[in-house]
Amino acid sequence: MNSLYYIKQTALREWYRMLHHPVYLWSIILPPLFCIIIFTSLMNAGLPTKLPAGAVDEDDSPMSRHILHTLDAFEYTHVIAHYPTFSEARKAVQRGEIYGFYYLPKGTERQVLTGRQPTTSFYINYSYLVAASLLYEDMRTISELANGTIKETQLYAHGALPWETIPRLQPIVINTHPLGNPWLNYSVYLNNTILPGVLMLMIFLITIYSIGSEVKEKTANNWLQGANNHILPALIGKLLPQTALFTLMAWGCMVWLYCWLKFPCQCGISTMLFTSVLMVVAAQGFGIFLYSLFPWMRFAMSVASLWGVISFSISGFTFPTMAMNPSLQALGYLFPLRHYYLIYVNNALNGYDISYAALPYICLLIFTLLPLPMMKRFHNAVTQYKYIE
Repeated sequence: MNSLYYIKQTALREWYRMLHHPVYLWSIILPPLFCIIIFTSLMNAGLPTKLPAGAVDEDDSPMSRHILHTLDAFEYTHVIAHYPTFSEARKAVQRGEIYGFYYLPKGTERQVLTGRQPTTSFYINYSYLVAASLLYEDMRTISELANGTIKETQLYAHGALPWETIPRLQPIVINTHPLGNPWLNYSVYLNNTILPGVLMLMIFLITIYSIGSEVKEKTANNWLQGANNHILPALIGKLLPQTALFTLMAWGCMVWLYCWLKFPCQCGISTMLFTSVLMVVAAQGFGIFLYSLFPWMRFAMSVASLWGVISFSISGFTFPTMAMNPSLQALGYLFPLRHYYLIYVNNALNGYDISYAALPYICLLIFTLLPLPMMKRFHNAVTQYKYIE
């Protein structure tokens, strides 16, 4: 009963501090809200379409014009310019006017009609990864279609009938059904991890700042005395208001993604709401652990910032973790965002049973309990460390 009383008193004290220090509310509410609005609006279309591309048609034949017309009709590609030479098209790519261009050499149609195999090429600027990947998909597709057209012309020239030609050109028909995200919507798989990642980063920083500011302002003793010098009730009471606000922000994000934007959530939104709570307390636990390990507010916040930023790369949603070096795969377990991402993929996106995400849930729980073995060191850091400007 005494512990609950101390937690309540400390929580009320923390609410007072937060209301009189606007940096708390600004940091807890504004950055996540800004990112939710910006990122979901930025990727509202799902995928970029009609990316600017060029063409070099040295052949200028009915076949080459048909190929480029078909390429321009594709979803991701828009042929905005025709260049007379390869060199001019390359300079246009270097100037950033186009992301790539398709090249048809002189004599393409003549080589087809005489039974020889012409060569077509395409060049893409991979400095822009997303745009280049989409253009590559279209240009490779048109190359395969052009190859089919060439073979079709040659077969007809040798007397083949239409019903004989198609099975030779495409003996196996591929029927593709992407799972989880059938629309191939970039927003679905990016925002479901970027937004929780931003929230985790802010939790790291605010947790460390709220503790470090007590030491900086020399109010740590008052904070602990309000809990009768019991460090655990004092810590729980201090973080409880922040937990409530961060949880509300996380829930608002989940409702926005799954109820308003109708993103896939095969496990039901209640599972993701529970996961959001666990994500918040796990991030807070990791923040306390960092401060216990590095009892200097500036240094601890720097480490937290670095850890939060690296989380976006090592969690696996931009580059598959399985393709990383084994040492980096093992390092990924030290990032809370990695485990949240696995829960999202297994439960919300793929709709697997919750048992498939048992290990990530356990890992988030471990992050929550991580400060417990460090309580003595944390107490010394709060009571004995002298803040240096």
